[in-house]
Amino acid sequence: MRRRDHNIFANATSLLICGLLAGVVVAAAAFPAVAMSGLAAKAGGETFASLPSELKQASAPQISRIFASDNKTQISLFYDEFRSDAPLKAISVNMQHAIIAAEDHEFYKHNGVDLKGVARAFVNNNSGKSSTQGASTLTMQYVRMSLAYSATNPQEVVDATKDSPKRKVTEMKYAMQVEKELTKEQILERYLNAAPFGNGAYGVYAASQVYFQKKPKDLSVAEAALLASMVKAPTAFNPTTASGYPQALARRNYVVNDMLELGFITPDEAKKATNTKISKTVKRSGNGCVSVAKNHWGFFCDYFYRWWLSRNEFGATTYDRERRLKSGGYRIQTSMDITAQNAARENIGDHIKEKNKNALLLAGVQPGTGKVRALAANRRFKLDDQDHPQNKISSDPRKARKKIRGTYPNTTNPLLSGGGDITGYQAGSVFKIFTVVAALENGYPLAYPINAPPRYVSKYIIAPGPSTCNGKYYCPSNAAKNEAGVFNMWTGFGASVNTYFVPLQERVGAEKVVDVAKRFGVQFRAKNDADFAATEQSAHQWGAFTLGVSSSTPLDMANAYATLAGDGMYCTPTPVEQITAQDGEKIDVGKPHCTRATSPDVARAAIDAARCPVGDSAQLGSCKGRTAPQAHGIIRHPIYGKTGTTDHDKTAALIISSNSLTVAGYLVNPDYADHSDRMSHGIVNPAVWDTMRDYMKGKPKVQFKKPGDRKISIGDQRSIPDVTCATVDGAKARLRSAGFSASVGQEVESNCPKGTAAGTSPDGRTIKGGFVSILVSKGKEDKKPDKPDTRGPAFPPRPGRR
Repeated sequence: MRRRDHNIFANATSLLICGLLAGVVVAAAAFPAVAMSGLAAKAGGETFASLPSELKQASAPQISRIFASDNKTQISLFYDEFRSDAPLKAISVNMQHAIIAAEDHEFYKHNGVDLKGVARAFVNNNSGKSSTQGASTLTMQYVRMSLAYSATNPQEVVDATKDSPKRKVTEMKYAMQVEKELTKEQILERYLNAAPFGNGAYGVYAASQVYFQKKPKDLSVAEAALLASMVKAPTAFNPTTASGYPQALARRNYVVNDMLELGFITPDEAKKATNTKISKTVKRSGNGCVSVAKNHWGFFCDYFYRWWLSRNEFGATTYDRERRLKSGGYRIQTSMDITAQNAARENIGDHIKEKNKNALLLAGVQPGTGKVRALAANRRFKLDDQDHPQNKISSDPRKARKKIRGTYPNTTNPLLSGGGDITGYQAGSVFKIFTVVAALENGYPLAYPINAPPRYVSKYIIAPGPSTCNGKYYCPSNAAKNEAGVFNMWTGFGASVNTYFVPLQERVGAEKVVDVAKRFGVQFRAKNDADFAATEQSAHQWGAFTLGVSSSTPLDMANAYATLAGDGMYCTPTPVEQITAQDGEKIDVGKPHCTRATSPDVARAAIDAARCPVGDSAQLGSCKGRTAPQAHGIIRHPIYGKTGTTDHDKTAALIISSNSLTVAGYLVNPDYADHSDRMSHGIVNPAVWDTMRDYMKGKPKVQFKKPGDRKISIGDQRSIPDVTCATVDGAKARLRSAGFSASVGQEVESNCPKGTAAGTSPDGRTIKGGFVSILVSKGKEDKKPDKPDTRGPAFPPRPGRR
């Protein structure tokens, strides 16, 4: 059987549809006034009448734009198709005329179907000629794109786009209905916003940006003609390829000539347009967080992206949420503060290089809202090129043996916020703030004294190790031998005395301290930490918790300390100020969500103690010992905060907060926690306080509020019995009978006999049940008579010497 005979049966359906199409054409030609409605349906038979005519108005995918908190500075774009709708008034008349000249000369005359074009195409396509004609009007092309965008499965996409007579008839009926419902201007606007222009550009706004880096309202005749010429075949007429360039040039000139014939432009304009050179390069807009406007914004952008994917409001699955972000046309005003972000990155760069294996991480949060203002690191936010890697071999010996590369200088890991393999880093004594809060909540005032020994033997049972004594007990020491004696929360926090805070945690209950950390937002991402924190029973034995052995991130701890300045309100961290949908609707997702984590009085009292480490002055008590004393003098605003260091200085941290910003800085090795480097506070501290200084510059100085209840600071005060010159045993008995905890303290000169009690520390009054140290007299030393001064006249010291 000949091939032609063989195809007769296969083409039976096509012939039937072609006959139907011919009937429609004849009817429409004979009765143009009926606009291809009832008589056309009769001519085509019941099949045409049964076709659907109501077109689903599905929106084409739109670019979502991400802005900083000023709502002006663009951070990045997210899209599946680079497209952003523009109203017709914002599209050059040149572009409107060019697309009509290129695709549909009769656009303003027909009712959705070009009858002459259909008849001509029908005759041509059935004449045996090798070339085919489409005869699709702009309206029919718009219908085709709308059907594809509204498809709910792949087969519907195929049905909407495959070249078949049946699809053509369906398009015609939809087109006629569209022409009844929309004006020509509305159809033209929707077409121009949906059409593909190649090189990843969809719609005229995107095409104007990609090919000419301008807005569609500014397109010239030559530019408009080039874009219009590409719609027919974006790949074939791509001017950036060797084969596409000559075709694009010829097609562009063809469109210009048609614009002239249609009276859209003058001969001079046509000549100028055809003499205009076509650029062989395009500028594609970046997509996602690896294409942020400034590279160091990538860590914040990534935090936003991960936040979006975690929100059920944007879809049932992660896939659905990502599609919505990349096609929804949202305008997203984030919480990233340009001043804070830039200050953080600049100050990081002043103290450590990008190629350093150690990472300096800074996170900034606004108290009272949870709005994340800055996330910065000495890293480039990018994927390392596997073919030409820049990253060094990992500092983790196990990974190094396998030639696995580390995360410096390039990484997209969430170093600051956690997630994936990033469970956090031990930050040391910054965790002592949770013990302060728990103690205040349970009736221990700021003035609560404890006699801190050089090494404390706790009741916590641990496995044998460097901190074990008596076979099984946790026995922490202080960083320095002089950190011993009587401390309260002001002085103990200021000097960061371990042997004050471990016994304080014991008295309060470690499980209560862990509970405070949970309320303040610590995530416990590491499995071992999560196991300890899982129940009150397991947390009760977590003796080292107050010293910061649990992993955390800078963002976690910045937000935890911000809870205090928020008057005890914990606010879930958010990267968003406002999300606006394409239709202008404000979406109520990402707004501050705050819950009461502790009482205002507890928060205010904790702040008062936390002013001591950073060189500020407490309002309710006295500071002694400061671990970051320069901070207040540099920032010159009321501040509070805390330093933190882990065993052998494997990490170093500093957190500083004002009423308007909290900044947490960590210096860590994110690739290998058990490294041998000693992390320097000389790197992390200035980066944190300089960032705070830069952010606070020009802002009013706002003092912290005092607690309403004075007892939370000084407690229930009792008079201390006078034991002057009593025997030591007698002094102990009198103090204990008065309800105080007494022990023998240091020797001092006094008028009392040697070996008796010379007095107490403190003296006068102290907290009920508090600790009192008995000062032991060593008698009064006899002073030798002064020798006569035989030196010459005194002269003032030289300048600069003391």
